[in-house]
Amino acid sequence: MKTKFWFFSIIILIVFILTYCQREDETSGKIIVLNSNWKFQKAGETDWMDAEIPGTLHTDLLTNEIIEDPFYRSNEKDLQWIETENWDYKNTFFIDSSVLKMNNIELIFEGIDTYADVFLNNTLILQADNMFREWNVNCKKYLKEGENSLLLKFYSPVTIDSIKASKHKYNLPDQRAYSRKAPYQYGWDWGPRFVSFGIWKPVYIQIWDELKISDIQIIQKKITKETAHLTAIFEVELASSLEVELSIENLENSEIYFSRKESFFKGTNKIRINFSIDEPKLWWTNGLGEAHLYQLLAKVEINEELFEEKNFRIGIRDLEVIREKDSIGRSFYFKLNGYPVFMKGANYIPQDNFLPRVMPDQYDWLINSAVDANMNMLRVWGGGIYEDEIFYDYCDENGILVWQDFMFACTMYPGDSNFIESVRQEACTTIKRLRNHPCLAIWCGNNEVDEGWHNWGWQKALNYSYQDSTEIWENYKKVFHDILPNAVEKYDSQRFYWPSSPKIGWGHAESLEDGDSHYWGVWWGEQEFEIYEEKVGRFMSEYGFQSYPDIKTIESFTETIDRNFESEAMQTHQKHPRGHELIQLYMERDYNPPTDFESYVYVSQLLQAYGIKKAIEAHRRAMPRCMGTLYWQLNDCWPVASWSSIDYYGRWKALHYFVKKAYNETLISPHIENEKLKVFIISDKLEAENCKMELSLIDFSGKNLWGESVAVKINANSSEVYFEISLNNLLKNYNKKEIVFNAKITSEGNILTENNLYFLPFKELDLPKPQIKKTIKKDKNIYIIELTTDLLAKNVLLSLNDADGFFTDNYFDIIPGEVKIVLLASEQKIADPKNQIEVRSLGDQ
Repeated sequence: MKTKFWFFSIIILIVFILTYCQREDETSGKIIVLNSNWKFQKAGETDWMDAEIPGTLHTDLLTNEIIEDPFYRSNEKDLQWIETENWDYKNTFFIDSSVLKMNNIELIFEGIDTYADVFLNNTLILQADNMFREWNVNCKKYLKEGENSLLLKFYSPVTIDSIKASKHKYNLPDQRAYSRKAPYQYGWDWGPRFVSFGIWKPVYIQIWDELKISDIQIIQKKITKETAHLTAIFEVELASSLEVELSIENLENSEIYFSRKESFFKGTNKIRINFSIDEPKLWWTNGLGEAHLYQLLAKVEINEELFEEKNFRIGIRDLEVIREKDSIGRSFYFKLNGYPVFMKGANYIPQDNFLPRVMPDQYDWLINSAVDANMNMLRVWGGGIYEDEIFYDYCDENGILVWQDFMFACTMYPGDSNFIESVRQEACTTIKRLRNHPCLAIWCGNNEVDEGWHNWGWQKALNYSYQDSTEIWENYKKVFHDILPNAVEKYDSQRFYWPSSPKIGWGHAESLEDGDSHYWGVWWGEQEFEIYEEKVGRFMSEYGFQSYPDIKTIESFTETIDRNFESEAMQTHQKHPRGHELIQLYMERDYNPPTDFESYVYVSQLLQAYGIKKAIEAHRRAMPRCMGTLYWQLNDCWPVASWSSIDYYGRWKALHYFVKKAYNETLISPHIENEKLKVFIISDKLEAENCKMELSLIDFSGKNLWGESVAVKINANSSEVYFEISLNNLLKNYNKKEIVFNAKITSEGNILTENNLYFLPFKELDLPKPQIKKTIKKDKNIYIIELTTDLLAKNVLLSLNDADGFFTDNYFDIIPGEVKIVLLASEQKIADPKNQIEVRSLGDQ
């Protein structure tokens, strides 16, 4: 899959160079891109090297062969010197006389990471100190005709963090709190420590003469089946007072929603214009309907001459977060277009430690993988970044709602005026950039800061006085109860603001009664997976379990000698201090831990998938008490043992295949409760459905011991028990070591959903060693694999020896007498598919 990523990356880079390097921008006049001809050096040295912009210091050092691959083996520890040094970046560019005649010339950095003094022609024009905001400098007076020079002097964030901390009268839980910089760069329990520097987003000069459209906001005031009532807020910059004509047109059918003349004054002007769209097509989440987007064109004309235009998209939908008192506590759920919607998804982290390396096809693959797994929400976690525009575009297009954290996580923060103003500017920039995206569902102040303060013992560990604690908590309230909610109210008042996720820590009973919950009794608390069936909150926004990544991913960062769990390379890529120990502990509860490395990796993925499947089914069975489940985590930022369901190279783990079935719009979930087997059917559909429920008790040779088939009407948007039987009546004298309960929902002969229930831990089952037969046919680039077995084949894993590809299903069970069909797509040539495609099962261990 890495090959796939790089192939598309090259194409996209070529298109970018051909179309973007110097162009007439569709929104704001002429753009001169300054992404080429950059050099860098360690401060104080004289040897300048080539740099790539957008980029990072680490990748520039790697390209110039100053360092080895940071992700390989244990190289991470040898590269920590980089963060303590200062670095310089420089560039020269040419400006002709016609540019200098324009009224306004602005130098724009979309992202500087993090502390940098910016010099234009030897004049200091900017002191950057926030990675998350855009920097815009009116630079006309500093430019000259001909050659111009830019110099950025970057300063070590960790040194600045240390200096700021030394001036504080008390220590904060983590010194990274002083910098408005991606927290995960400092290391996490799934990520390495690479505190980087650089111009990580595009830099360019924007030239405009009479006017520019700074921003357009679309507010959805009222939506009915007949009409969507909207307001457009234009923010326009003018060099002088003028009468202008504003309009918005639907590019799909050329309908002009309004055209209106307004008198504007010199400077910044805001104008609100009401308009409507008849018979609106609504935006729906994945699985509920089309995520319809309106393609709009805003124009600004003067004397019937077009001066500015801007393409943008909107989705028309009514989204609410419902917080109502009830018999349990207080609800927390999302209502879309009048319907309560159960949220199914995962927590998302940055896709790389070196962000500019993430290409559009990687975003495409990851979001499509979420769609394929029947997700409808992703949570952008507060320890990463506000994502690139393409992330939100893909979520818009695919009906994936976004829970958006502000970038604060797992520590307390300072409250000095400079820090507060930086946060205010960051919030303004971010909210205005993202607010038109229909995918954006909620703004959340932080990740686990409130919980940390009240539950993690910082006050005692850091020896805070009463006065210290009071000041720190007041600083917390200043940011998360004042600055951020006020920014949301000012710039995006229709969206819900939630101060901190979770509302209450997982050790408190109230966490399951009100708000969202992060449940870490499994893993951190070492509780058994079965506790997931008891600890069900109103909205489960975090929970998870680790596994090792695909064996090919492990091979990418190790030598053969490294492939044991005690090696330095493997321990470098296991960031949790007790990671392997906890995997082993849980594996011993439910599986027989294999002794060979590759089999252990395989079973670790089964273990993770089993546990999270149990949690998801419990959450969905508890609907409407529980109305959302977002497991930790979707993806990785480097190749590592982690909680992800998709590894760094885009390879699906067993968990993602299990999630796809557990998140199916119709789920059948057999569950043992009080010595009874109950069969739940859960539906996310908005209409009732008539189907057939087929239940069977089967032994491992395929013999049907008991069965029942009944017609069922599955109610819309519901979780209900459709069948129950006492275990004594069902199991009788059958050997629980060699039977499985199979449940299916079918419609017109097609299986809509299927689930298996075993009556003992997997390690106690008498799993046979099956003879699995495979036949393979090829249709263009797709291989059609048919599998049959003589005995139960548990958790069948398909893999490719010397190539990479994607299997449409994996880690599944095959019952004798069934034919399992799996498709394989690969961009690589598979010379001998029968021998290249390997098959194994849990019974082979």
